[in-house]
Amino acid sequence: METASDGDEFLRGVSTLFGWVYTLAWSASFYAQPVLNFRRGATAGSTVDFPFLNVLGFAAYLASNTALYYSPLIRAQYAARNNGTPPTVQFNDLTFALHALVLSSLTTSQYLLRRAWGFAPAPGTKPARLVVGIAAGCLVALLLTYVRVATDEGFRGGGEEGGPRWVLAAADPAAMGWCELDLVYAAGYVKLIITLVKYTPQMLANARNRSTAGWSIWQILLDVVGGVLSVAQQAVDSYVLRDWSGITGNPVKFALGNASLLFDSA
Repeated sequence: METASDGDEFLRGVSTLFGWVYTLAWSASFYAQPVLNFRRGATAGSTVDFPFLNVLGFAAYLASNTALYYSPLIRAQYAARNNGTPPTVQFNDLTFALHALVLSSLTTSQYLLRRAWGFAPAPGTKPARLVVGIAAGCLVALLLTYVRVATDEGFRGGGEEGGPRWVLAAADPAAMGWCELDLVYAAGYVKLIITLVKYTPQMLANARNRSTAGWSIWQILLDVVGGVLSVAQQAVDSYVLRDWSGITGNPVKFALGNASLLFDSA
């Protein structure tokens, strides 16, 4: 007779499978555009805005996931705010973020350093002013969040044995105040903001050109697969924990998968 623990073990296996398949699908999607550019010897039909924003977005995402996965301090703060449950970040999330950062940087170089690649001149090789402004705004927001965390009384310490307030407030998360976890969340939200805006410049370029020539369809198809499985993995993990704070406590991962599906369908 199958027990609940047996069922949970099976679901953990499903989660792992979903995680690595979504990692492979999303990772493969980052090869499509640079390979197409290389074969054509030009970037015409696509703009630098998409990979440029991806560099910032995935740098923030990698930092956020690394902290949630490896840092005992961040994990303790997360548990204190989310009913004692651990973060639903998996190792495949880190692998994906690092790989995406490297490939996005490579793709961006094809636009900014086109002569080094031997590419023909093409429009869209410089980031739009609005895109640069968004990137700068995200960096300023991270800096302000750091300042707010660093000046919080709980962060500076206090209470019994001189320990930080987040330790003493584990039973009362509302009393925790600002802490390192908020900076991690801020980095995650930078990735979310980038995801919500990064598709727009290319969509506008496609509309102006009345064509998608130069824009790889494979990165869109693989992005859809990755988005579906990313959301599915998080849902399975939350079910196994019997606590949906796995989603509410990590809204960025959940929103990223859904945002990818929304824009890819457009």
